[in-house]
Amino acid sequence: MEDVKGQTDQKWFYTDTVKDHFFKPRNILKTQEEVDNYKEDGVGIVGSPACGDMMKIWIKVDKKEDKISDCKFQTFGCASAIASTSMLTVIVTENGGMKIEDALKLRPQDIMNRLEGLPPRKVHCSVLGDKALRSAINNYFKNSDQQNRIIPEGAKVVDKILKITDKDIEEAVLEGASTFEAVQKKTKIGIHDKSCIPEVKKLIEFYKKKYFGE
Repeated sequence: MEDVKGQTDQKWFYTDTVKDHFFKPRNILKTQEEVDNYKEDGVGIVGSPACGDMMKIWIKVDKKEDKISDCKFQTFGCASAIASTSMLTVIVTENGGMKIEDALKLRPQDIMNRLEGLPPRKVHCSVLGDKALRSAINNYFKNSDQQNRIIPEGAKVVDKILKITDKDIEEAVLEGASTFEAVQKKTKIGIHDKSCIPEVKKLIEFYKKKYFGE
């Protein structure tokens, strides 16, 4: 059977690896006691429980080697968010831990590859853990007086009239909008401020390449 766009049923299903990490998530803190007893070097949080998607990540750092020695998480999120972040914690801690410089270069695509794929509409879930990890690393930099290594995560206003940001464009692409017309339909960007259209198109291509390798 095919869906309305002609895609096969396979697009709707989770891989065995995704299901394994959802039903048996690695490195998850399950109780408040575990949270209270965990002595982290950095913590990052993204999302909001009000909208249903929220991610919190704790990291411990081997300061001599400048690598992540341990990584834990909690989430309010779907199966994809849980599985993606579980796999992320495995990636950054396996083989003795990942160098912080390499951890900052991780992309959601790297996580999805290890999960053997996610349904297209669930790709954005892999971004939660990725963003929370960067936030935790920035928090570690702050706590360890390494302000020169902090990477700003602020949003830039692209559409000056409707105050639409590059983060809004990023979210639209992650939710499946792959053309300017599709992004405009989701965000209304460029309807009044037409001067921003060239920049919007460049950002769409940037995020497509960043997350999907296109």
